[in-house]
Amino acid sequence: MAKLTKKAKSLAHLDADKLYGVDEALKTIKELATAKFDETIEVALNLGVDPRHADQMVRGMVSLPAGTGKEMKVAVFARADKAAAATAAGADKVGAEDLMEDMLAGNLDYDRVIATPMGNVGRLGKTLGPKGLMPNPKLGTVTMDVAEAVKAAKAGQVEFRVEKQGIIHSGIGKKSFSDADLRKNFDALVDAVVKAKPSGSKGKYVRKIAISSTMGPGLKVDV
Repeated sequence: MAKLTKKAKSLAHLDADKLYGVDEALKTIKELATAKFDETIEVALNLGVDPRHADQMVRGMVSLPAGTGKEMKVAVFARADKAAAATAAGADKVGAEDLMEDMLAGNLDYDRVIATPMGNVGRLGKTLGPKGLMPNPKLGTVTMDVAEAVKAAKAGQVEFRVEKQGIIHSGIGKKSFSDADLRKNFDALVDAVVKAKPSGSKGKYVRKIAISSTMGPGLKVDV
C-alpha cells in the first residue's frame, strides 16, 4: 500500500462529501493553501448546459470588485488618436499591422487583446482563437472606446466561458486577499454567470460549485 504524503496526511480530516457555506469554504481553503507562493483562489461552477448547442453557450465578462491580484498584460489594435488613448490608459502593446505580424510570429504573451473595428484583425482568428484571446464585440473587446476597455482589464475584469463538460473555471483572487474581498469577488462571478443563463438551459442551471486553491483540495459549496 502506498504511503500517504505529508500533504495528503494534512488533508485526511476533510470530509469530501461535506457542503460548505461560502464564507466557511473560503476561510478553510485559505488555511489549506500552504504553498510558498501566493496561491490563486479558484471557483468551478458545474452548469446544466451542453455548450455544443449554440443556445446553451455561456460566456461573458465580469469586473471583480477587489481585482484579480494579477497584473494583466493587454495588447490593443488601434491607430492614430485611439492608439494614443490606449497607450495613455496603460496598454502594454499598441499597434496595427506591425502588432499583427508580431502575433503571427508567435509573440502572444498577453492576457487580453482589444481592437477597434478593423477588418484585418480577422486574420488572427486561428492564432488568437485557440488561446481565447480573439477580440469579440459581444465581450466588449472590439470597441471604439479602447481606453475604457484597457482600464477595465487592468482593474480586474475577467472573462468566463463554459467548457465542453459544462464547467466554468475562474480565479477570484489570491490567498493574500481578505476574506471579505474574496467573498465580494465570488458573489460578482456567480451573479454574472447566473445572469448569463442561456435560453436553451433546461432544469437546474447551477448544479455544483467548488472552491479550491492552486495547490490545494476543492471544497463543495452548498448551492
